[in-house]
Amino acid sequence: VQLQASGEGLVQPGGSLRLSCAASGFTFRKNVMSWVRQAPGKERELVSCTEGSGSYSGDPVRGRVTVSRDNAANTLAIQMNSLRPDDTAVYYCAARSKSRAYYRGRYYCSAADMDYWGKGTQVTVSS
Repeated sequence: VQLQASGEGLVQPGGSLRLSCAASGFTFRKNVMSWVRQAPGKERELVSCTEGSGSYSGDPVRGRVTVSRDNAANTLAIQMNSLRPDDTAVYYCAARSKSRAYYRGRYYCSAADMDYWGKGTQVTVSS
């Protein structure tokens, strides 16, 4: 199993960045895909997730990010706009099987209890 994230970078406040994640070794379409971040000294935080037909973004980034996935290409992406210094973190691509994420009619996302994790990519927002 591999989740290879790319797109790391240093951007100025107010700038934009797009991260991508290439997945292999598992059935991509059967997983809820998430972006999770961890800033120095802080716990991991869910950024955004998608099960395919819908998506969810956490309060700190809602309205500033758009998550997307391509099941044919086994890729996950996130477009981040209006970046702020407190968006600085290592961003991880992660997968959780839909069968485990599904409960009472909907899919749930969190920053933990993933089946697969990528190695992370650094995003730094600074002037």
